[in-house]
Amino acid sequence: MSCPENALTLVRGAPRVVVFTGAGMSAESGLDTYRNDESGLWERVDPEAMASIDAWHRDPQPMWSWYLWRAHLARTAEPNAGHRAIAEWGRLRSVTVVTQNIDDLHERAGSDDVVHLHGSLFEFRCTECAAPFEVVGFPAVREPRMTPPACPRCGAAVRPGVVWFGEALPAAEWARAAEAMAGADLVVIVGTSGVVQPAASLPLLAVKAGVPVLEITPAPTELTRIADVSWSTTAARGLPVLVDAVRTGGLS
Repeated sequence: MSCPENALTLVRGAPRVVVFTGAGMSAESGLDTYRNDESGLWERVDPEAMASIDAWHRDPQPMWSWYLWRAHLARTAEPNAGHRAIAEWGRLRSVTVVTQNIDDLHERAGSDDVVHLHGSLFEFRCTECAAPFEVVGFPAVREPRMTPPACPRCGAAVRPGVVWFGEALPAAEWARAAEAMAGADLVVIVGTSGVVQPAASLPLLAVKAGVPVLEITPAPTELTRIADVSWSTTAARGLPVLVDAVRTGGLS
């Protein structure tokens, strides 16, 4: 598989790269995407029941069970060739990963500069006082209901450290992502539909700053219109080819 010349042209001379990833980045590791018509996660689960702060306050037990089970699925998945290529790129250039994903596949692949816009399945905190809480072990079978542990500091329920509907994105992560987008030499968009706001607006900051945008996607998205080049391929197929050109000196 060869990389389009116009994609290589964008990468050439780009020492500071931001890779903006979404659920499609992890699809080739076996994790469901949210909006796939056949296997999307929300095709089988009501978002209002499992991903809203109001639902958590009404009845946290089903949500606690569901997120522990999702953490198990994510932890047993393996980084794919795309994750590993991004990590290798980070050893060759300055690469910041800005991800909408709540798994840890980028980190396990070896990327050390990762901004999680929507939180993490593996970071837990108190619902009320936000004190961090460590959870050890995740069930391989999804139970209908599980009681979340009590915060040792204030006694309130411990919650998953993810961003739900009705909640703002974490301010510090948003600021880091925005600064990285505007200050990059290249933004690479991988595996995101471009419809989840406000995260999907981040690449517009790069466009406004005059930063070129390369999209890697098997099908057109809402962000294709802003990309200087849109390469029709998947993360696991396209990213290794791109990074191989960087490593072998195909780019000056």
